[in-house]
Amino acid sequence: MTGLDNLTQLCPPPADVPAVDWPTVETTLGLRLPDDYKHLASTYGPGAFCDFLRIYHPHAPTPWASLTGPMPATLRDQLTQDRDQDRFPVPHDPQALFAIGVTDNGNHLFWITTPHTAPDTWRITVNQPRGHDWYTYDGSLTDFLTAVLSRQVQVPVFPDDLLDGGVFFTPAPTQTAPAPAPSPSTGRRIDSQAVRAWARANGYDLPDRGRIPATILQAWEEAHPA
Repeated sequence: MTGLDNLTQLCPPPADVPAVDWPTVETTLGLRLPDDYKHLASTYGPGAFCDFLRIYHPHAPTPWASLTGPMPATLRDQLTQDRDQDRFPVPHDPQALFAIGVTDNGNHLFWITTPHTAPDTWRITVNQPRGHDWYTYDGSLTDFLTAVLSRQVQVPVFPDDLLDGGVFFTPAPTQTAPAPAPSPSTGRRIDSQAVRAWARANGYDLPDRGRIPATILQAWEEAHPA
């Protein structure tokens, strides 16, 4: 049984998923992608696990969640600045990190793309937004998701109540072509503490810990255009 078989048994995928032209995606990125990711993205499509964890996808409804969008390059630049200016520790070479997902709390998931020519061996690492903590998983993205959603692994930077609502996948609205990428210079970093402070000041009931609902994040972004 493959890692994807384990994941689909644990979390059934949607029935209708858009096809992906992987040769075109890999040509656009100039990068060969792990086979497990291509199978995962082709099985689930764009969307979120447990309304919390979104894996970047070529058919994401917005450029910021698109695999071919600006976020991987933007985050590499930010992490390089963090490391060079000694603001936050970065335990991996930022130039070897490729962002592959994001959570509602602002954590980012990355492939550690070494060795560059062997994508099926790439590991997964997760950061704490604007913080010092990182978690590295010695395995593929599909195995990481299976381990997290089956409670085999507790990621310290994820909320303790992540699975309290059960394990499920929510598809995102899809489009027929990969999302266009705006200029990387328009990328932004979301400070979860700033979002929480703004939300409380505007009448939202939001605790100090746990997930920030997507509706609140959307409202904050609309109130703070880049």
